[in-house]
Amino acid sequence: MQKLEVLGAAKLKGNVNISGSKNASLPILAATILSNKKIFLKNLPKVKDIETMINLLKSMGSQIKSDKKNLIINNYKQNKNFASYNLVKTMRAGILVLGPLLAKFGRAKVSLPGGCAIGTRPVDIHLKALSKLGVKYKISQGYVHAIAPKGLIGSKIHFPKISVGATENLIIAASLAKGTTFLSNCAIEPEIKDLVNFLLKMGCKLKWVSKRSLKIEGVNYLEEASYTIMFDRIEAGTYLIAAAVTEGNLKIKNVNPTLIKTEIDILKKIGAKIKVKRNEIHIIGCKKIKSINLKTAPWPGLATDLQAQMMVLLCKANKKSIIQENIFENRFMHVAELNRMGAKILINGNKAIIDGNTEFAAAELMATDLRASVSLVLAALTTKGKSLINRIYHLDRGYENIEKKLQKIGAKIRRVN
Repeated sequence: MQKLEVLGAAKLKGNVNISGSKNASLPILAATILSNKKIFLKNLPKVKDIETMINLLKSMGSQIKSDKKNLIINNYKQNKNFASYNLVKTMRAGILVLGPLLAKFGRAKVSLPGGCAIGTRPVDIHLKALSKLGVKYKISQGYVHAIAPKGLIGSKIHFPKISVGATENLIIAASLAKGTTFLSNCAIEPEIKDLVNFLLKMGCKLKWVSKRSLKIEGVNYLEEASYTIMFDRIEAGTYLIAAAVTEGNLKIKNVNPTLIKTEIDILKKIGAKIKVKRNEIHIIGCKKIKSINLKTAPWPGLATDLQAQMMVLLCKANKKSIIQENIFENRFMHVAELNRMGAKILINGNKAIIDGNTEFAAAELMATDLRASVSLVLAALTTKGKSLINRIYHLDRGYENIEKKLQKIGAKIRRVN
């Protein structure tokens, strides 16, 4: 099994080109099921989760090929409404095909999702919302068996709590429902806005009527569409934190800085120097990192997907810091490994209390989930020895060419068998 070997004490310098967003690409790929016209997608990241979603679409009959710039999807022969456990087991986004399959065929059999072990992530919010569009369902042997006897019918749906996945599933499903759907208490992450923009390109009728409310008029005709996926704000945030933690000097390119303003403001408060241009961020890390208390929250709050990376940074701060995790209930699995490297982090419920002033020591480490694994890379970059990170298939699910990108900016890192 492959590992990452990291030799520490590197101040990262240079330019980083940020890839397309994994979290925007997955629902957009699911939404292509709605159409039997050609879809051209640009700026898809080359990561394992995208490969898995493409294989899932192919298994259901989608014809997919790529040229130098586009992934070209043609669904004119797509006729299967079954999403196999073998494909869905490695990523939670597999459940996003449920809405479009029901919209297109009126029935679906979709495996309950897998992915990172960072909380239960129940699909009940998805299912209860879909039932208001006329869906009847049962769960049997690890599969959701769903049917819409009269097709999907527009309705008013208020999400009991903000859920990115449920919002995405219902937006896609309602786009072909009969009549009008009003969704309220929606998640409004930039990736959801990207999905809405893609659906508009296909000829769907969606309109934001307030900050977290969306009006969707069902259509029965879709157009051929070409769309460029937004940048990956989590990858951008990870490299910003990498610069801050290594006293680096990086230019982060191909980004929209307004979409990671919260994280930029946090990094300024802890002492990093940051200059923002239209599609570029220049960050210079600092020797003395200031402590700060943080809480994860739905966008525009601090992204839960950057919590582990921020924790590594706060381990180096001058005083005690606290991070409160408000999105997932089991997202501190990186703490044990960071403590093995010399951190002093205490978990109290959904709070991590971080002592600060940590000098990380090199170690052999075990990745437990996607963002936890990259936090171990960041910590290893600050040490004076050789660290080995195991189970890096987690990293490959969401970071494109991470070791190559890090090598280009001065990191001593390589993939080994």
